[in-house]
Amino acid sequence: EAQLVEIGGGSVQAGGNLTLSCVAFGYVYNSGCMAWFRQTQEPGQRREPIVAIDIDETRVYRNSAMKGRFTVTRDKVKNILHLRMSSLNSEDTATYYCAAAQVDCGMGYPYGMDYWGEGTLVTVSS
Repeated sequence: EAQLVEIGGGSVQAGGNLTLSCVAFGYVYNSGCMAWFRQTQEPGQRREPIVAIDIDETRVYRNSAMKGRFTVTRDKVKNILHLRMSSLNSEDTATYYCAAAQVDCGMGYPYGMDYWGEGTLVTVSS
């Protein structure tokens, strides 16, 4: 069974940048979809989709609300998905999750993801 592990969370000052990584273990990394979500600690908040990429890299799906500040890249050799975040502000404070689906993003993203990591906390201080 696939296992996803997020790495790179922590504290960052407002205006700064941070890169998260998602290492996929046991995941067939030749097809499907991988994505990043986040969830704040406010009661009732759902996981918010950030960006997704088809494994064959034919398409990238971005949440326009992020205003281009979040970029996804994939290391094919090491089987790692990166999320580069820039110009961070306090509203970006959240737990960030990596997710994967066995179907293309057009079918599985955002509500049909099959695997989830446990998340990594990012705290942006002003």
